[in-house]
Amino acid sequence: MQRNLLLIASILLLAALVVSPVMAMNNQQYLLAMAAMHADDAPMASPIALQKPTQPVHGAEVVYATVNGKPVRGYFSEPLHGKHPLPGIIVIHEWWGLNDNIRHMADQLAGEGYAALAVDLYHGQVATTPDAAVKLMKGVLADTAAASSNLRQAYVYLHDTEHAPRVGVIGWCFGGGWSLETALMLPDKLSAAVMYYGRPVDDVTELSKLKMPLLGFFGEEDRGITVKDVQAFERALKAAKVSAEIREYPGAGHAFANPSGENYRPAAAADAWKRTLAFFARYLRGA
Repeated sequence: MQRNLLLIASILLLAALVVSPVMAMNNQQYLLAMAAMHADDAPMASPIALQKPTQPVHGAEVVYATVNGKPVRGYFSEPLHGKHPLPGIIVIHEWWGLNDNIRHMADQLAGEGYAALAVDLYHGQVATTPDAAVKLMKGVLADTAAASSNLRQAYVYLHDTEHAPRVGVIGWCFGGGWSLETALMLPDKLSAAVMYYGRPVDDVTELSKLKMPLLGFFGEEDRGITVKDVQAFERALKAAKVSAEIREYPGAGHAFANPSGENYRPAAAADAWKRTLAFFARYLRGA
């Protein structure tokens, strides 16, 4: 049944892209794209999620928000011997949810000297199959106001509770799109934004809100977020006069650097992570 669902999603996605090849995808098209790109995928740890932090860190569950009257728990990690206050990073999970692989990525960022808060947009649930991930992602898209409130409060937690002097955001896949959305929601508050193959925006007026530098990574073989989509995104960013660097990797498809999944491409993922760390060091630490 799962294979049938994904086959149908792929057919519908291709039909949708024929109708609108370069315009930003709507929610239904995006959901279909993610279902198609993760066909037969599983949330196994990829090599990048298995790397150890460069220094000892301390991580723990924290309540960082209240959404629809319910507490939201995330994972907060910081250097064990870091000098406070530390610059902060909002870490947004892939479509699988806040699993151990995302926690490990927060630990790696903490090892680089940041206060990293891995948020949870799935209300404590984690997907282990593509079908489950589709349902969880669909739930978020049905109530984007709740997700927006969640992420705004994540910023407040880092800025007000942890006293982070600068805050950045990063996300992969589903989280990559929300990384961009968070930057658009908080253009005067965030200092840096990194998105890994998230849903792009081609509205120049909307993108003109961005005041922080943006770093985006995409795969040239991605059939969900295509080269044409990325090119339209780049043109819109340029027209909006946003300080942005967009990199496309040959031979890499969707989710090529995901902490979870089987679409991992080692060379592209390693290069993107190296650039990510240099980007955050420059704009969050002034290094």
